[in-house]
Amino acid sequence: MSGTDRLRAAALPPAVSAAGAVGAWHLRSRDPHLAGQLLPFCPWHRLTGLACPACGATRMTYDLLHGDLAAAWADNAALLLALPLLAVLYGNWVRHGLAGRRFRVRLGPRGTVAVLAVAVVWTVGRNLW
Repeated sequence: MSGTDRLRAAALPPAVSAAGAVGAWHLRSRDPHLAGQLLPFCPWHRLTGLACPACGATRMTYDLLHGDLAAAWADNAALLLALPLLAVLYGNWVRHGLAGRRFRVRLGPRGTVAVLAVAVVWTVGRNLW
């Protein structure tokens, strides 16, 4: 890996962390449960009226930022349950990045099928119930 690649690998995690902090600051002051907020929307939900696997993530994050775990659970339970795994993956990415190494998640065929199966079951279930 060249020096430029190492620098890029080291700079990306802190840059993403800073962008996430700015996004959290923006979201903390805007309630996505109310209409007319300057927040992203789900194009899939807007086109079909159906919730995708990530629908409710913005509301869930807002609720977590305000300490309302029950509301976060109601917004997107599957994503809330996935947060510890995502935190571990993010931590590994930061650790590798700061060491100047790239980090890639390798699921393999079984892992990919498992993730897709969970997403499909979650999507179908939340749209039926």
